[in-house]
Amino acid sequence: MKKRFSDQLVVGFALFSMFFGAGNIIFPPYLGMGAGSDWFLGFICYYLADIGLSVLAIFALIKSGGEVEDVTGHIGKIPGTLMFAAMILCIGPLIAIPRTGATTYEMFVTPVFGDIGSKLPIAIFFAVILLLTIRESSVIDIIGKFLTPALFIGLILLIIKGIITPIGPIASEPQLDNVVVEGVNSGYQTMDVLAALAFGIIIVKTVMEKGYTDTQIKYKVVCNSSLIAAAGLLVIYCGLTFLGATASTLYGPDVNRSQLIVDIIHSLMGQFGVVVLGIVVTLACITTAAALVSASADYFSQLSNGRLGYKALTVVICLFSAFVANFGIDQIVAIAQPVLNLIYPGALTLIVLSFFAKRFSNDYVIRGAVIGATLGSLCEILYGWGVPLRFVTHLPLSDFGFGWISFAAIFAVGTALIFARRKTTV
Repeated sequence: MKKRFSDQLVVGFALFSMFFGAGNIIFPPYLGMGAGSDWFLGFICYYLADIGLSVLAIFALIKSGGEVEDVTGHIGKIPGTLMFAAMILCIGPLIAIPRTGATTYEMFVTPVFGDIGSKLPIAIFFAVILLLTIRESSVIDIIGKFLTPALFIGLILLIIKGIITPIGPIASEPQLDNVVVEGVNSGYQTMDVLAALAFGIIIVKTVMEKGYTDTQIKYKVVCNSSLIAAAGLLVIYCGLTFLGATASTLYGPDVNRSQLIVDIIHSLMGQFGVVVLGIVVTLACITTAAALVSASADYFSQLSNGRLGYKALTVVICLFSAFVANFGIDQIVAIAQPVLNLIYPGALTLIVLSFFAKRFSNDYVIRGAVIGATLGSLCEILYGWGVPLRFVTHLPLSDFGFGWISFAAIFAVGTALIFARRKTTV
């Protein structure tokens, strides 16, 4: 039992480091700043939409068999491949990888060296990433081994300092129109749910390599490790949201996300704290970006049956990511929001229903629900862009950004009835 507990801690810390990308530092403080006195409500919504659903995705993966295809296969081979490819693009060159470069520039280069322009620093950043991913290097392992504890301890000390000597009073009224929706959207922006399926595969393989091959024991070890990671992230995210709330009377919603956390750190620990955090965040961004570039290139190389070479793909991904990174964090977040709002509902529906797949006589119900969720989210996005689809505002839970659930339920029931009718007529 001692060995199992020790292994669960090791795997849990590894999963913590996977989920806690440096970019995640920017979302909780900004949410807390906008939520003011409602910061804890915002945090709960953020945490559930991020880590809560991510852990659920890992549970679904291992319950289904431990391979991504065991989950995505419920909607068919081609649709499942397209959905997972879209997820890889989001956690890869479209959003997550460019965000690491932009985060490094805005949280390290600018605070330390001033506004020297983003092009050269970002080009250097992705040149380093390319060197680390084209050839195997122990640098990533070395940095990753010591970085996570350093980042965790540093943030804990920062949070404690912010609790003891807050930089300002918490605003009595939130600046956000809807704290719940903003919390959920911020959770989506981390993209941890999309990454959870890929992370889950790594965790399952790691657990099996440690000798836990029995299905029930393997399931328990992975579940407990996931809960350990979730507990660590609970503390960090809650603390960062509170720090943002203490800045709610000092800043408005137009403040740059990365600038907000830099200013908070400067107020609490001075320029020294800004420099130290900037260095640690940069190293975290390097490890995160290298892992994502490698995973993305490897996935699309396998998807093309080797016709697209791994090395060529790493070059293309790094070049494209460098181009997008120059837009800046806030612009990347703005671009990402409608994309993630479209992808997430279908992915969440698939993850949840995969738990009950054996209770359905076939996968048509799941396919119908995923189609309905995606269509519902598309309608909500179009309405937000001015298309006259006002009916979406009257759907249950639409005030909280979950109107698409009605679409998922209707399509699931409709598909079940159609299939049942065909079965009786045959």
